[in-house]
Amino acid sequence: MNNHQEHHPDHGHEHGHDHCGCGHHHEHSHCRHTRAGAKVLTIRLHSGIAGDMFLCGLMCMLKMNNEQAEEILNGILPALKGSIKLTDKFVNGIRGAHCSVELPHEHEHRNLADVFAIIRNADISDNAKRYAEKAFTLIAEAEGRVHGLPFTQVHFHEVGALDSILDICFTCELYTRLNPDRLIVSPLPIADGSIVCAHGVIPSPAPAVKALLEDVPVRPFLAEGETVTPTGLALLKACDAEFGPWPAMTVKTIETVYGTYVYEGVPNGATFAFGEELGA
Repeated sequence: MNNHQEHHPDHGHEHGHDHCGCGHHHEHSHCRHTRAGAKVLTIRLHSGIAGDMFLCGLMCMLKMNNEQAEEILNGILPALKGSIKLTDKFVNGIRGAHCSVELPHEHEHRNLADVFAIIRNADISDNAKRYAEKAFTLIAEAEGRVHGLPFTQVHFHEVGALDSILDICFTCELYTRLNPDRLIVSPLPIADGSIVCAHGVIPSPAPAVKALLEDVPVRPFLAEGETVTPTGLALLKACDAEFGPWPAMTVKTIETVYGTYVYEGVPNGATFAFGEELGA
């Protein structure tokens, strides 16, 4: 899952609280209540979000090494052997974490029912399966709007490949292990420009991202190009993200996470911080 190079479904790629894991990101007002000692994860987006950045940030918050991550990764679909590399990356001399997942790739197209069958057989928690199913449903609904199809008839391209399904399942499993009570994300940076994809050159943001952006706060971004991928945004919404400023919290773990692509003149990355809310 490479940030800003992630494949898009329109171009071809619980925590243990049921009240948050299956609902829409703006439906459950009781998730918003500040509660002293509640676990909170905040993601401050400097230049956007993609699946690989979300995965990397969760590994850092869990203080997970590559060997531990690979054990989980290869336990999901044992036949699809892969490896994961969490490494240091330097941008303008500042260290951050960068993550890459290396997996065999295939190009089989699947619909939502096919993807659900794979998720339900994956060796992950039931809450993680619900998150993954929610993320794929959101992508399917967005794709249906883009292509004028019922979401059940949408055929995923890259995002329906086994490696992409495994990536999303892995991210959802790590999120359930971190198990935050709240996920608070800064407004999404959105840029103009163009994106080269299987269908040719299209304007940024990508069609599926535009379909997913309703009710999501955004802000301008100074560079041009893709800043938010469909998978990154679908994962945020599946995890019932709230959007707003830094929460009042005691920070327990904090890390800078870099994506693969680096924009000229602006930082590519995000700050992940995990800790406890201070209360009202």
